[in-house]
Amino acid sequence: MVRIPENKKYFRIGEASRIVGVEPYVLRYWESEFSQIRPQRADSNQRTYQRQDLERLVEIKQLLYEEKMTIEGARLRLKGEKPEISVSLDPDVEGIKMELRQILKILG
Repeated sequence: MVRIPENKKYFRIGEASRIVGVEPYVLRYWESEFSQIRPQRADSNQRTYQRQDLERLVEIKQLLYEEKMTIEGARLRLKGEKPEISVSLDPDVEGIKMELRQILKILG
């Protein structure tokens, strides 16, 4: 469980990366891939993340690292859509299924 400090309103990228548990370059990449992540910029042009940004980043990390979703799948999940699941069966499985159908025809 990720603990976001209650007493802070803004977090710089280094703090955010430690809290979320990923490197700063990962946060910058996710920022380019997920429209929901748009940190504000301080006067020094450094990214400042708010609590809701960190909560969303933790959610993205869970989708990508724990649920093993693709970037596109995580994007869809965050938008409330279900990602399309494509299943390709091993050719051997298809062959076995065909043989079983033939056996059922013979028996039936």
